[in-house]
Amino acid sequence: MITTILAFIVTLGVLVIVHEYGHYRVALACGVKVLRFSVGFGRVLWRRQASPDSTEFVVGALPLGGYVRMLDEREAPVKSDERHLAFNNKSLAKRTAIVAAGPIANLLLAVLLYACANWIGIEEPRALLGSPTAGSLAERAGVNAGEWAREASIDGNEWHELRSMSDLRWDITQAVLRGEPLHLMLTDAAGRGTHRVVLPLDTLGSKEIDAQLMRRIGLGQTYSEPLLGDIAPGGPAAKAGLRSGDRVLSIDDKTIPDRARMIEIIRAAGAQGEPAAMTWRVERGGQTLELIVRPKSVVDGDKRIGRIEAVVGQPPQMVLVRYGPIEGLTQAASRTWDMSTLTLKMLGKMLIGEASLKNLSGPLTIADYAGQSVRLGLAYYLGFLAVVSVSLGVLNLLPLPMLDGGHLMYYLFEAVTGRPVSQRWLERLQRGGVAIMLLMMSLALYNDVARLLGLH
Repeated sequence: MITTILAFIVTLGVLVIVHEYGHYRVALACGVKVLRFSVGFGRVLWRRQASPDSTEFVVGALPLGGYVRMLDEREAPVKSDERHLAFNNKSLAKRTAIVAAGPIANLLLAVLLYACANWIGIEEPRALLGSPTAGSLAERAGVNAGEWAREASIDGNEWHELRSMSDLRWDITQAVLRGEPLHLMLTDAAGRGTHRVVLPLDTLGSKEIDAQLMRRIGLGQTYSEPLLGDIAPGGPAAKAGLRSGDRVLSIDDKTIPDRARMIEIIRAAGAQGEPAAMTWRVERGGQTLELIVRPKSVVDGDKRIGRIEAVVGQPPQMVLVRYGPIEGLTQAASRTWDMSTLTLKMLGKMLIGEASLKNLSGPLTIADYAGQSVRLGLAYYLGFLAVVSVSLGVLNLLPLPMLDGGHLMYYLFEAVTGRPVSQRWLERLQRGGVAIMLLMMSLALYNDVARLLGLH
């Protein structure tokens, strides 16, 4: 819990400081006097000001944002000898640069963070595919357990290497949002016998990219050998005589190619109440044994499943995904661009009803993911930080009042018409912007709570 809270505070602190620093540095470069640089809102916890005429640096009690307050005649009277330092008296180009600098700083930070994660390297599961879910797109396409996804293409022409399962899941997400099929080049685990399959992701019509969608696609799990791990004393597995290290060959004459199929059969056995006895064929020490196993039925969420109270499967094969100096930087820039366009597409689809509003996340989800990524290691946390930085940068560029994108929208109007937006319209748009932001924040917080309670 403490790790999650600290990771959340560090995440927000870094992203807010970088965002506001972008505004601050460009404002100074454009000759604007900056009155205050604040990280957080509310009661001042820490304050520093070198001289009465210099910028006041502040840390507020509520760490959910920040701001840079500049000299501006629209907010307070300005001395005649400082009018040339006021924001409102600068050219349209300089005002635009100052406002755009915050989101751009977040996007540049994302590139740097992705690059650092690429240079450090991340241990990720190799793209060995588990058994496709029964009736899934992958099963119908001819995907088999243990096959290695080597390359992928969304348009069927430009192919790229899949270094890990993360790369495959990323391509699946992009293909779903674009409404296009995904082409995969598969081999056996040793890299032999290349063949091509096409996943018709354009037929899904899904509004949510979640675990349920991945099950419909059938490629959610990494291949894991059907071996048993620790056996709980007194549980169904122990009573049946199963031991750690047993390789499961079949259950009720159904071949078990991997962990995913074994779990699927065990869980399904308890769906209708008390499971019947099942005949298991296992390999132990070079011998084949036949054992009778009776899973027990337990309630998991809103349904009943079967369990044998044993660790099922082995850890997946891992690969170290690491890039060189130049490749790591170019890949980071490419991933930042892809994440930015993906975020915009998702927001656009939510706006027109083609994507569920359940995809919107708030501070609780960010805090949870921050804590998880910290526990996984530095490279994972840097990657997570990059994702949130991209989201913050893109969100702030949306043409909504109260956001940087709203101000850029005003400047576009001024550039086209030759006159600024009237004060009357500014006030109306600001009120509308506040209402929209409150609605989005409330919805994001609701989704967070619903996820924690298992309602989503």
